[in-house]
Amino acid sequence: MAGMRKTAEHKNVRHGRQWGAETSTRPLAIMHAKPSGMRIILGYVAMGATVISYTVYMVTMILTMFVNNPDITLRFVIEDVLYLVIVTTLIFSAMVYLVTRQGAMRRFLTHERVPRAVLDEHYAHGYDKGITVLIPSYVEQPKVVAKTIWSAALQEFPDLAVVLLIDDPPHPKNDESRQILEACRSLVPSILDELARPAKRFTEHRNLATKALAGQVHARRSIVARCADDYRAAVRWLDAKADYWPIEDHTDEFFCDQVLRGLARDLRQTEDALNDAVNLHDPVPAERIVQLYNRLVWIFTVKGWSFERKQYISLSQEGNKAMNLNSFIGLMGHRVKREETADGVVLRDVRPGEVPDFVMRDSEYVLTLDADSMLLRDYCIRLVYQLEQPGNEHVAVIQTPYSSYRGAPTRIERIAAATTDIQHVLHQGMTYYDATFWVGANAVIRKRALDDICVVSTEGTRTVRTYIQDRTVIEDTESSVDLGYYGWHLVNYPERLSYSSTPPDFGSLVVQRRRWANGGLLIIGKFFRIVRARRRQGNPVRLGEWCLRVNYMASIAWSSFGLLFLLAYPFDQRLLSPWVVAASLPYFIAYANDLKSNGYKRTDIFRIYGFNIVLLTVNLAGTLKSIQQGMTNTKIPFVRTPKVSNRTASPPLYVAMPWAIVGFSCFVLYADYLSANWGNAIFAGFNAVVTLWALVSYIGIWHSIQDMVVGLVRWFFVPVKQPVKARKTDNPSWKDVLYFGDRKMIYESRPV
Repeated sequence: MAGMRKTAEHKNVRHGRQWGAETSTRPLAIMHAKPSGMRIILGYVAMGATVISYTVYMVTMILTMFVNNPDITLRFVIEDVLYLVIVTTLIFSAMVYLVTRQGAMRRFLTHERVPRAVLDEHYAHGYDKGITVLIPSYVEQPKVVAKTIWSAALQEFPDLAVVLLIDDPPHPKNDESRQILEACRSLVPSILDELARPAKRFTEHRNLATKALAGQVHARRSIVARCADDYRAAVRWLDAKADYWPIEDHTDEFFCDQVLRGLARDLRQTEDALNDAVNLHDPVPAERIVQLYNRLVWIFTVKGWSFERKQYISLSQEGNKAMNLNSFIGLMGHRVKREETADGVVLRDVRPGEVPDFVMRDSEYVLTLDADSMLLRDYCIRLVYQLEQPGNEHVAVIQTPYSSYRGAPTRIERIAAATTDIQHVLHQGMTYYDATFWVGANAVIRKRALDDICVVSTEGTRTVRTYIQDRTVIEDTESSVDLGYYGWHLVNYPERLSYSSTPPDFGSLVVQRRRWANGGLLIIGKFFRIVRARRRQGNPVRLGEWCLRVNYMASIAWSSFGLLFLLAYPFDQRLLSPWVVAASLPYFIAYANDLKSNGYKRTDIFRIYGFNIVLLTVNLAGTLKSIQQGMTNTKIPFVRTPKVSNRTASPPLYVAMPWAIVGFSCFVLYADYLSANWGNAIFAGFNAVVTLWALVSYIGIWHSIQDMVVGLVRWFFVPVKQPVKARKTDNPSWKDVLYFGDRKMIYESRPV
């Protein structure tokens, strides 16, 4: 009955899929395929061809346009220099892509998966380090958060705790928000209740087995058979959980098939191996049986609770993910007491002789996990194992850059997912050059490294500890630079062990990509200061790291402005040489091949080009916000990506500009056709076709009209501002007087 119910729901969801969307929900393998020798050689050939073609182009242009040109003018020089600068930055980004993917292939070639027995041996014999999973959540759908918590709670680790950092307003103003808050508050307790029964069984059986095997070299067949039965029970429990989980979208399918049943398949292999040992009368080491029991206990045993910083006025009230994390991290290891004040509840460290209300958990490692992400089995034990290997003592952050869920029901989500999966490969390559950036969706962090970059400040009566900077909305990028200053390194683990959601419509994608485009220019200034500081310390930044980091932080800015000039300004057609086409061609060929190796189509490169043009205004807006923030020294509000089932409306400017690009490109095509400027005419015609296709496919004609009309109508209405309530100063309560003193004297003028 459960299987029939799920199939029916599955069909209902599939009925609303867009034409051209992805149908297969099967993700790529955990291990990256090892590249062939020919592929690595072709990568070097592509890099060489790019450098040679660009060099020939620049020499040819300088000789033709500047040296051997008697009709040169100041305007001509400015236009040509601008064009050459644009070409140089774009070719630089293309070259960085080729170099980075080459580093990724070298890592995939040498990476070997650590055997299961080696992991079990590492965590045996009194391993006492813990890991705390922090899941920041703000008005998230409870079912989305539940999948994230389950994927974290089922992680195998000796000492694991999951903390849901609820950042919703503690006193909701409507019923829907109140229901979401109450549901999120109940998630962790309900999950712990479900896990309690199997955890109790496996703990009791492990204790019995450990006692029975004390002093023995090999386990008796009866104990091996009972261990196999326990693994069978764990498999049945996970399969039953997957059978009764309601399937509403492709992320539910991923959760059931890859998180629950993926773990069940792994445990089933161990069960089969134990049964084979019993049937063949082969001896199994007693210590190995204890390790296998430990694995079952660690999978199903977890501590957890939720924490709401907004209930305590002593913690930062800044509305962003970074300060949500910072508030809890700053309390880790403290013994605190709740204290009622006139303004609200504060948390303070206990004084000598006091009994604490809370003893805040401290741990060697912190795992940050976005509320719309999921972890695959072995994530914790493999990444922590890597951190604890000799030579990795100065690695602060280790992560697996997230991949996208497959089977997206919309075309725009599928193309956005393709760019995410390409970025996964590039992040792997950045580690090869020690240029890793922390990607905030998931990461295992040494708590000691966070202490190094902690900044203590005061906000009124609050003492705020900031570990993850919130000066920009890409807080993980700035924290990566801070860690580098203190000699810490960051590593991307070369396996696919984490997945995260991709915005399903243009409106929510606008919010995400505008946030990504903001802050890079501000952080790059800090990076240059750190480069100089490291040079003085005798630890200079290498050229490869310098190029990759600068491109990561600034390429959105120069690519957006460069593409805008190429689309809008009628440059001399002599500047469009076959050599510049030859310099960019290796990049496009490599990108198309990478799409194919990640399960997409090579022709998706044209769809991604249109996708980027549609997002051009979004990227420009984010870049301009960075410039504004740098000039005014103000923070940009953190806007979370909407996660709703229906469509998110887009600001009218972001919808109107793609139409303007289509119209202007058609005008340029016609003008260049009349003037026989064939190079620019072909470029303009291509942009018009690709942008129009992207508009229709990713936004939709009717939806774009709706958003523009709604935005236009809103301009004619001025919102009525509610009067600000005057501060209450008359007749203060005795609590106010004792706590604040006479605030009436502060806020009212007095005659001399």
